[in-house]
Amino acid sequence: MDHFLQMMNVSKTFGEVVALHHVNFEVGKNEIVGLLGDNGAGKSTLVKIMTGYHQPDPGGEFILKGKRIEHLSVARARDMGIEVVYQERALADKQSLWRNIFMGRELSNVWGRLDLREMREETTKLMHTLMGFTSSAVNPESVVKNFSGGERQGVAITRALYFKAEMIILDEPTMGLSLSETKKCLEFVSGIKAAGKAAIFIDHNIFHVYPVADRIVVLDRGTVAGQFMKDELTLQELIDRLYVVAQTGSLDTKTRGARRGKRKGK
Repeated sequence: MDHFLQMMNVSKTFGEVVALHHVNFEVGKNEIVGLLGDNGAGKSTLVKIMTGYHQPDPGGEFILKGKRIEHLSVARARDMGIEVVYQERALADKQSLWRNIFMGRELSNVWGRLDLREMREETTKLMHTLMGFTSSAVNPESVVKNFSGGERQGVAITRALYFKAEMIILDEPTMGLSLSETKKCLEFVSGIKAAGKAAIFIDHNIFHVYPVADRIVVLDRGTVAGQFMKDELTLQELIDRLYVVAQTGSLDTKTRGARRGKRKGK
């Protein structure tokens, strides 16, 4: 696999609290990785390390786009193509669609003034390509607060892709969404892979992660308790293994071997 990111033997402590312990984690250049774990499993700490908010403890390796990185900063992480879409979506609900797309990264013309026409035209193109908005009821001047939750997530994802994100971290993007909104959000996540980019999909809900993930990694109390290629397991088999992780903190090797034997006998 051609990797976008590799983290090897990464640990992070806060005083006496061990948030991560010898974690190995990787993401391919065109891979959707589902990251599962209960509260306190270490998901947020892991994300903050790969986005430059936290520095890992000495001893591990962090490789980004084939380069070993030390003292990654937030600015450098973004420059190297890492973007985060938080569950709050970080959108200005009372502002128009085009203003939300270019918020903080406005386009300017040769005189240094905001190029309003260019930003509206670019938004129109994005509406018909990445966002899939075809109704005449939606235009660049549409106010974002009138969009569904899934559509708002799509705006945030589209903004990241437009500004050349190579890996998008989705922090529980389906939280609080209805069934129809969740479906729309998952379509946008699939669009990340279709665009040739990578993503980390963080969630508690395996039913949301499974349809779009290529690989699923489970964190438990700061360690990687298991990881699975989705194509190798049915949803029910994956649920069974996650239950083992939840009960024991790791995969039981006897149970794992028995299941492999059962699959071979099918």
